[in-house]
Amino acid sequence: MLLALENLDDQTRKYMLEEIESDIASPQRLFMSSRLSSNGHNDYSSILKQAVESHDDEWLANQLQQNGRLNATEQRKTKSGFTNAKVPCNANEMLAEGEFNRFYIRGLCKRALDEGIAELVVYRAKQVSNPRPESQAKIGARINAQSLLNDLRAHQGIDTALGLPSGPNSGLSVKLP
Repeated sequence: MLLALENLDDQTRKYMLEEIESDIASPQRLFMSSRLSSNGHNDYSSILKQAVESHDDEWLANQLQQNGRLNATEQRKTKSGFTNAKVPCNANEMLAEGEFNRFYIRGLCKRALDEGIAELVVYRAKQVSNPRPESQAKIGARINAQSLLNDLRAHQGIDTALGLPSGPNSGLSVKLP
């Protein structure tokens, strides 16, 4: 597993699935990366649910790499317009890790609130070779579960106001106190 999610158990997975189903039920709410091909768009919600039901972010990354689910190239903005560039070789891992972690955090927030726990604790779920100082500063911080849940629901696939998760490859997540 790419991420060591401390509270990833059957109960948290149930809440994660509820969050995914909620996004699927709302038009255009489930984040669809521009790096997903048409095959990827067609398969994404199904493999995301399978990953949450009985696998992990590493399994999701492997699935994203199969059956042409990712585009080979993408458009990038340059100073003079746009250019076509190769999609990074780890795009599948970045997408899988980021979205699996987002749904894990959302599910854990819902679980905490149902259990009467108001705050979660930030920790490093993935070791990184060069941790960002702003990420390091968040480790051990307590964060309001309702505020975090609201923030993640409002900001799919982009940086959140509360800064969790803390950008691609930050390795940060949350756990029960």
